[in-house]
Amino acid sequence: KKIDLQTVRRDCSDLLELSDLLNICSYNERDFYQERLTFLIEQTGYYISAAELIGNEETDQDTPTQFIDNLFNKLKVSGVKIMPRNIFILDPGTQSAIISNLKTVYNVIDYEFWIIAADRPVDINVYLSELQVLYNSSISPVQRKLISEDIEKGNMFIKNSVVDTEYYLLFKHKEDEIIQKRIRNLINNFASAGLTAVQTSNDDLRMILDNFLNGGQTTTFGTVFA
Repeated sequence: KKIDLQTVRRDCSDLLELSDLLNICSYNERDFYQERLTFLIEQTGYYISAAELIGNEETDQDTPTQFIDNLFNKLKVSGVKIMPRNIFILDPGTQSAIISNLKTVYNVIDYEFWIIAADRPVDINVYLSELQVLYNSSISPVQRKLISEDIEKGNMFIKNSVVDTEYYLLFKHKEDEIIQKRIRNLINNFASAGLTAVQTSNDDLRMILDNFLNGGQTTTFGTVFA
């Protein structure tokens, strides 16, 4: 059965704005339904626009396929990686100052962004190799024992698939100049809040895609954002 997306979108809007659904819900339920209905209204709007574009082949502009290809070619995702900091070992005054400064950082952002926490496997193979070389070259029984214990700990990390949790603030835009300006502002603003942030690398973005779209498995495709 063919579904009219305009009708679906209008019904969702009426349910959100005109019905008593939200009034009879609990606080948590109201937030849940409001978020889901708003999401449906937004997404069906995108599908409606896409359907109109695809159905309009007779145009002097690009064909729908060309339009979509050009759109994807223009949109770029970038952002910053925020280095974690344990504020709970600091005095209460410093903790409060950092939290207050972070609120300011986020409140001055005037564009859509995403906060992402992603796990990256800890790669200590090079470190273990260096320990092994040091162990082989050491003649002191005490040093060899200490190095051996470190090697055992490293092997335990690998066996138990220990990961580092990394934090990202990402956004999308089509103009490189605006992307770089936003990144500079974010790095400076986070620095003023006592946190270190760096621009995401291609490897960072690929790792995020692996985490969310590929079950954590490493991919071999090319550049994500150049």
